[in-house]
Amino acid sequence: MDKRVTYHEQTDMENTLKLREVLKTLPEFSKDFFRAISTTTSTSTRIKYAYDIRIFFQFLLEENPVFRNSSADTLTPDVLDQITALDLEEYIEYLKAYQPPESDEYITNGEKGIKRKLSALRTFYAYYYKHELIQTNPTLLIDMPKLHQKEIIRLEADEVAKLLDFVESCGSTMTPHQRKYYEKTKYRDLAIITLLLGTGVRVSECVGLDLEDVDFRNNGIRVVRKGGNEMIVYFGPEVEKALKDYMEIRSGITPVAGHEHALFYSSQKKRINVKTVENLVKKYASRVTTAKKITPHKLRSTYGTALYEETGDIYLVADVLGHKDVNTTKKHYAAMNESRRRKAATAVQLREAEK
Repeated sequence: MDKRVTYHEQTDMENTLKLREVLKTLPEFSKDFFRAISTTTSTSTRIKYAYDIRIFFQFLLEENPVFRNSSADTLTPDVLDQITALDLEEYIEYLKAYQPPESDEYITNGEKGIKRKLSALRTFYAYYYKHELIQTNPTLLIDMPKLHQKEIIRLEADEVAKLLDFVESCGSTMTPHQRKYYEKTKYRDLAIITLLLGTGVRVSECVGLDLEDVDFRNNGIRVVRKGGNEMIVYFGPEVEKALKDYMEIRSGITPVAGHEHALFYSSQKKRINVKTVENLVKKYASRVTTAKKITPHKLRSTYGTALYEETGDIYLVADVLGHKDVNTTKKHYAAMNESRRRKAATAVQLREAEK
């Protein structure tokens, strides 16, 4: 019997091949850095580093007069010593206007994207400085950009109910052609949205699920968290019913070879991908609320908020959501509970009421 290749193993193999292609466009000496971090970072992290660092060298070759007549394959580590803090400030301005090609799926713009690129460059510099291949580290001389806190968007309880009701019965509002497709995917879509709302798993964790990861005896699913750690996430009766209803339909599907173990299938009978889940969530949610841009991550936020409001246990929320640092959870959820803050106003009695 052939060994089952999991979604995460397959993703790692694909990322490794992508990384090899990106490394061909970087200076030869940069390979030492990526070899060094291969034992401490995921393939996803390494390829993001590679894309981010490639933009830095692209900036040097395009914008810096010292290197304008050079090419990436001729650069040596001492190029890093020729960069000043002022050059890096110019790089930040360059990033603000940078428009990545559509093919660069790992590139993000905005405050968060710029901070990630500078963080990657700081790690890159630190490696060569530590190994005494360069004498300076100008990345330590510039301030990392501050991220402005954005309001957390999530669904209210009544909107959650409306969304699930709509997924179950929206066929009546469709054309015959739309209804035909809807009937084919209805139970799958309901199972996915119910699972996201009922467990708070990440969309990547959802699409990576195999049939063998679902345990109805204990009502739990085995997910692979960021960093590769496995964890059992438990679900309630509503998620159980939605999964069982879908799995009855799934049993009649003959998948494409190599996708036999996937829990959720696309209309092409292959493992469903992240983009498809993002699109189906957007499609259904837009009919429930037009004021909020709902994504799978917003469904995760909805679950986290509901769990915190129900339990008041920020450590439990952090554990269930798979946050490595509870401060991440506190930042996103603890500050949101307006009703708890209002209760604090009357919780402490300064003087006894007059009789």
